Amino acid sequence: MAGLLAGILDLALPRECGGCDVPGTSWCARCDDELGRDPTSLRPRVDPGVPCWALGPYSGPRRGAVLALKERNRHDLARPLGVALAGAIRTLRVLGHIDPPELGRLVLVPAPTRDRAARSRGGDPVRRFASAAAESLWPETVSVPSVLRMGRGVRDSVGLGAAARAENVAGHIEFRGPSRRRWPPRENVGAVSAVSDPTVLLVDDVLTTGATASESVCVLAEFGIRVDGVVVIAAV
Repeated sequence: MAGLLAGILDLALPRECGGCDVPGTSWCARCDDELGRDPTSLRPRVDPGVPCWALGPYSGPRRGAVLALKERNRHDLARPLGVALAGAIRTLRVLGHIDPPELGRLVLVPAPTRDRAARSRGGDPVRRFASAAAESLWPETVSVPSVLRMGRGVRDSVGLGAAARAENVAGHIEFRGPSRRRWPPRENVGAVSAVSDPTVLLVDDVLTTGATASESVCVLAEFGIRVDGVVVIAAV
């Protein structure tokens, strides 16, 4: 009976590391250490006009975890990715790149994804690890509003260059959130005054050219929402 139960658990729970495929654990200490390095500054080919940071290059455990989360429905990997994202945010605060929570509530805006892709993946993977980051930053109250969406006409960007990626998303990212007067959402006010300016970070899994980030920042600006920076798991 114990053996049968163990077999069922092995089927239900991943038994190999999502970052390097080492057997026996869903996330190994070596990948955890690699993912926890200090964030690096980026200069995307398509400039969003705000500071950009990545947890590291699109390789090793970052690439492995992102692909497993998106393509193999390894939803359990949202947790280590979110913890690493939260750690990067703490580091950026210590370095003075973004405000501490005492000066403004933190809002993590997931970059938009295509509805079809989200459905095939059992939900939005970026929102999953952004929410995990918010939980990791407890007891700080962090909002994770899904206010951006990809409109119709956006195709898969794999293989597209910078100009083609920019053209692909131009005019196709839509805002579906509350009005500026209700930003950020009231239900997550917490200890910081609702009238103080929040610290808004756009978060994504991979930054390739910066086209999606740039268009997202512009769309949010049209609705009076200032983005303070872009933070991604990995950069190509």
